[in-house]
Amino acid sequence: MKSNDYIAMDEKYGAHNYHPLPVVISWAEGCRVKDPEGKTYYDFLSAYSAVNQGHRHPKIIKAVKDQLELCTLTSRAFHNDRMGPFLKKLCEFTGFEMALPMNTGAEAVETALKCARRWGVEVKGVENGKQEIICVEENFHGRTLAIISMSSDPDAYVNYGPYCPGFKRVPYADASAIEKAVTPNTVAVIIEPIQGEAGVFVPPAGYLKSVRDICTKNKMLFICDEIQTGFSRTGKRFAWQHEEGARPDIMCLGKALGGGIMPISAIVADHDVMKVFTPGTHGSTFGGNPLAAAVGMAALDVLVDEKLDENADRLGKIFRDEVGKISCPKIKQVRGKGLLNAVVFEKGFEAYNVCLSLRDSGLLAKQTHGNIIRFAPPLVITEKELREAIAIIKSVFEQIK
Repeated sequence: MKSNDYIAMDEKYGAHNYHPLPVVISWAEGCRVKDPEGKTYYDFLSAYSAVNQGHRHPKIIKAVKDQLELCTLTSRAFHNDRMGPFLKKLCEFTGFEMALPMNTGAEAVETALKCARRWGVEVKGVENGKQEIICVEENFHGRTLAIISMSSDPDAYVNYGPYCPGFKRVPYADASAIEKAVTPNTVAVIIEPIQGEAGVFVPPAGYLKSVRDICTKNKMLFICDEIQTGFSRTGKRFAWQHEEGARPDIMCLGKALGGGIMPISAIVADHDVMKVFTPGTHGSTFGGNPLAAAVGMAALDVLVDEKLDENADRLGKIFRDEVGKISCPKIKQVRGKGLLNAVVFEKGFEAYNVCLSLRDSGLLAKQTHGNIIRFAPPLVITEKELREAIAIIKSVFEQIK
């Protein structure tokens, strides 16, 4: 079968809830992928940062194969010999005392919201049903009913009412707006330290520290959604670490925790926060399953052993510097941290067509918000490969009039 055959089959039998770039990937390794016709591309999306360790990293593949020979699923009705070591490693990697494993990023966010609401009643003393959580404009935390109730994107929330109450939305990167929205019933603030789906919007220096201080002052939990920004993507293990004194109370984790192999997510927090969960109050059949735990441990080992945070930091600076030199009258800004970057074109510009040209030239990237293209290759990319990819980007951008 050819690429067009696979695309036609997807469109015939699948719900049309995505508008993917018309390319089919049938093979992947490192930072490169191939289509059924054998054409090779640089992957500059990394499955929305779920493939930080690169496609089919041999250490992670070995962990999968080894665990498949032993045990894959026990449910949480019993203990297994992989979950404890995984949670210990995750806590040591993140610097938090406890972890609660789930499956998808959206589940991690839901877990954090439930934790904050329960903490608000049992620790802060807010009357149940009156808990408030402050969120921000242009956020993206997932697709569940509770999460889309926080969204300002009509595509995410239109016609899905009634919406979940208890959320207050304020502008992003404006700490004073958060402070003004606080009431005695506010139990938490949830933000992305860098907004990914909004077009890699990096807040000004001091914002995260200010949010931390506001939460501390008002006895509220600071929830950081690091699902896309975490695990070395921005040049630090976690994006909040770019700012001293900005440690959150809860981190939502996912994507790269699964090493590009399977969905694995978690929240991490200290005991004083996590203690609100007791038997029966939250759970997941697959959360912490032995196969996922084995994959998660290998995924973390790769990040540490190969110093992928340092690679992302160094190569990200090269990317922004070199792309910033490209002569293209439509480009307004090149921004990002580490290897999470975006090129912002002038308003009204249709970046989708540029993505098609990039595809034709051998590089896969995806637009967001119409006029923005996100560039986020696997963190295992070498400088030589990065510069080859930049040359492709340059050749395409210089043709834009």
